[in-house]
Amino acid sequence: MTRAVDLLKNRFGVSQLYKHDVKQNDEIILTIYWHPLTIAEREAIQKKTGSDDTNEFALNLMIEKALDVDSKRIFQDGDKASLRREVEANVLQEIQLAMIEAGQTRGVKEAKADLKSE
Repeated sequence: MTRAVDLLKNRFGVSQLYKHDVKQNDEIILTIYWHPLTIAEREAIQKKTGSDDTNEFALNLMIEKALDVDSKRIFQDGDKASLRREVEANVLQEIQLAMIEAGQTRGVKEAKADLKSE
């Protein structure tokens, strides 16, 4: 019999990959990938945020989790100030919302299939 922890790891583990395309006028400007957020990562990001500010948490989440097609981080901690001051808030919020809602609106298999086709 499969153990509950193994069943959960197999179905909802961190090996899953999600993706979001940032578009402007139907042109893909940037494709962002990420693995699901774990409790440990959430706690580390909250600690790094240092407050209950949800905007700050979401920005730190995006910076920490956003990957390119080769699974390399696309943002560095030093990008935070520039992102806050020089990028439209609605674009950042779109990415952050996609990350927070991952798995609810888009299946994991679709994202993996998309990644393999690129």
